[in-house]
Amino acid sequence: MNMSDIQHNENDRRGIFFIKEGQSTIAELTYSIEDEVMVIDHTQTNPEYEGKGIGTQLVHASYEYAKKKNLKVNPLCPFAEVVFDRNSDWSSLRV
Repeated sequence: MNMSDIQHNENDRRGIFFIKEGQSTIAELTYSIEDEVMVIDHTQTNPEYEGKGIGTQLVHASYEYAKKKNLKVNPLCPFAEVVFDRNSDWSSLRV
């Protein structure tokens, strides 16, 4: 899996970054946007794909999206929060 495998859908103020294998979604990150803040509320990877960095790739994709859209990020999801904590250079986007 790599960043080019990540797909993104959004409607109104909600969005999802996800990776599919065949017809199955194997990992996803969901968010909402309020007052120019992307709130990452959920990250999930199917158990057989855990430990391969897929969830981290999804958080990275959300960071890049927020940066491009001039949004701040609130990593409410505990996993996303850990990834943000590990990337101190992302702190300028964090609320």
